[in-house]
Amino acid sequence: MAKAKASAPSATAATATGTGKTLRIEAETIEVAQIKAGLAEWLTGLGYRPRKVLLLPPDITRSHSGAGLIVQLLWQMLTPKGSEIQIMPALGTHVPMTRAEQVRMYGAEIPESAFLAHDWRNDTCRIGEIPSAFVSGVSGGRVDFPIPIEVNKRLISGQYDLIVSIGQVVPHEVVGMANYSKNIFVGCGGKEIIDKSHFLGAVYGLERLMGRDHSPVRKVFDYGEEQF
Repeated sequence: MAKAKASAPSATAATATGTGKTLRIEAETIEVAQIKAGLAEWLTGLGYRPRKVLLLPPDITRSHSGAGLIVQLLWQMLTPKGSEIQIMPALGTHVPMTRAEQVRMYGAEIPESAFLAHDWRNDTCRIGEIPSAFVSGVSGGRVDFPIPIEVNKRLISGQYDLIVSIGQVVPHEVVGMANYSKNIFVGCGGKEIIDKSHFLGAVYGLERLMGRDHSPVRKVFDYGEEQF
């Protein structure tokens, strides 16, 4: 069950891909009722009842984010209306979550059968490539390799009429500020884009990246989102 309050040191957001609609609530402490009301308004704004939904929350390593509560609430709001929901934690290269971790983060109400495990080795497909010239430009010439855009094949399979990326926006040592397209390209990405984006961040300098919203790695992810 949801706790009375959800701590949120920064913005917590849920973004529906393909809709251009974002729920954004910012406060030091967010009441569960506020989140639920925001989600209800956001779902109404979609203009349709989604039949098959894929949720992309962070995994247990981000259990403090409040994303687990958002997953619980979406489950409670959508399944009674007939929506089929699957949940694929954005693992990146992390190991799949155990059932105990699923319950701890997302609650016992959601059955294990609703969860999918992102396999960065075998489940991705290439949808494009960031040119080496672009990578060189944003990195100040520090690296000049191309970066393939690889994402979990479920994201482009066409089987879902709503895909929701859920997470927190906080300073991050590789991309500058966490979440948004990082949740897709790293959390649901393949080996090369994960390895090369992290190498780019390290070479550019983690101290120069932390807390900045327009870092070289973010520009690479933005390019991938806009072009592919």
